[in-house]
Amino acid sequence: MEINGVAHVFLTVGDFPRAKAFYAKLLPFLGLTPVMDTDDRYYCIGGRTGLGIQRASADHEGKRFDQGMVGLHHLCFRARERADVDAAFALLSDMGAQIVHGPRDDPWAPGYYSILFEDPDGIRLEINHIPGRGLFDVGAKLQGVS
Repeated sequence: MEINGVAHVFLTVGDFPRAKAFYAKLLPFLGLTPVMDTDDRYYCIGGRTGLGIQRASADHEGKRFDQGMVGLHHLCFRARERADVDAAFALLSDMGAQIVHGPRDDPWAPGYYSILFEDPDGIRLEINHIPGRGLFDVGAKLQGVS
């Protein structure tokens, strides 16, 4: 078997109204279309990606994300163009998002260019661009796929 990507990710948020306002600007900007918008969930799809947020249970409302705990470390969206990373940085700056680092080159793969930021609950998100298929080419070669 070979999977065909990740179908969707749901993030549980402690401040649903603030998170929904944030993701309702960010996700459509990234080309995702809302397909579910309720009092407890917001879910978008596009670019072979599904991302949703859901309200935390009552005993966890108001809590913030802790990147050092077991579970999610961060979530990264892959941009098609380097300029898309810069455009996303401009949007996030206008939105007042907490920027961990602005656009920069990183050593993770040849040509890796990224921004790292947090949503209103402190969940770390990244947007990167890697020319071509980046390390996906290396993985395909290791698996004998061309």
